[in-house]
Amino acid sequence: MTAPHELVYVVPRSRAIRDGIGWRGVRTDGLAEELAILRTEGELRPRPEMEADSTFKQVIPYLILRNGPEYFLMRRTRAGVDARLHERYSIGIGGHLNGVDLDGRMGDLEAGLRREWREEIDAAFEPDFRVVGLLNDDETDVGRVHIGVVYVAETGGRPVAVREVEKLSGGMAPSGAVAAVVDRMESWSALAFDFLETEDRHAR
Repeated sequence: MTAPHELVYVVPRSRAIRDGIGWRGVRTDGLAEELAILRTEGELRPRPEMEADSTFKQVIPYLILRNGPEYFLMRRTRAGVDARLHERYSIGIGGHLNGVDLDGRMGDLEAGLRREWREEIDAAFEPDFRVVGLLNDDETDVGRVHIGVVYVAETGGRPVAVREVEKLSGGMAPSGAVAAVVDRMESWSALAFDFLETEDRHAR
């Protein structure tokens, strides 16, 4: 369960979704300006309240880990905090920003990402994190109160594994194997996978 006094970093929906309508998927246009808003116009608020308040967006750094054409594919167990994501597949590593991450540096998105990397991934290295877009999906209960900042990192063939084995299982998988379970993915991962596969096709 969510800790009753946990504070998470949020941005008013009116600033995170400036057209008032929103989008579904990964957005890249105006990325620098949008990131500046997320970094400078947020505040810490109680997570239990924010999970039910769609006038705010909880900001989630969301990492896709790759090894060339492969993805780090995970499956959530029933031991995870959020029951809405149990048994779902995911290619995204990430979590909420809190006071420990920010420590006076409001909007330090990468601080939370580095913490999540250390907590969730067993690896002898920290990769370079490259931001590629903003992820939104107002069609689900989870997505309605969150906005993702999507990062991609390459393993370069170095070994990685899930650290929290009671909550996740996972390993590298070719894109075809990921596509085969896309209908059982959490929505953010499905949208991010579609975006990255489209980008890969355009790059060929």
